[in-house]
Amino acid sequence: MALVLSGFAAGAAGAADVTFMMRNSHPNALEVELYSQDRDHVWPGNGEVYYLDDGETKQIPLSCDEGEKICYGAWISGDKGTYWGTGPDNAERCEDCCYTCTGGETETIELVE
Repeated sequence: MALVLSGFAAGAAGAADVTFMMRNSHPNALEVELYSQDRDHVWPGNGEVYYLDDGETKQIPLSCDEGEKICYGAWISGDKGTYWGTGPDNAERCEDCCYTCTGGETETIELVE
């Protein structure tokens, strides 16, 4: 009896979903992108960003490859010089701003002054 993995070729990475929980505790609106560290992929992509008003908490669900490392970059809307995580365009190094795609959701990521 053969084991059938629906939709996956043998040896291919499995798909998973993860939800990033982001809270904007800064007095200004923020823009957020999520960056794969394992492939050339950005969420939401196509030049778009996730927008968080001041005080807003947003759930950002995304589909990713099982085990993929994903880092967030956030910055003040209109001011890319003030940033969190990897910042705009995944250009900076960070500590504690990356998560492994294993399903479920992150703890709430608090973006503060």
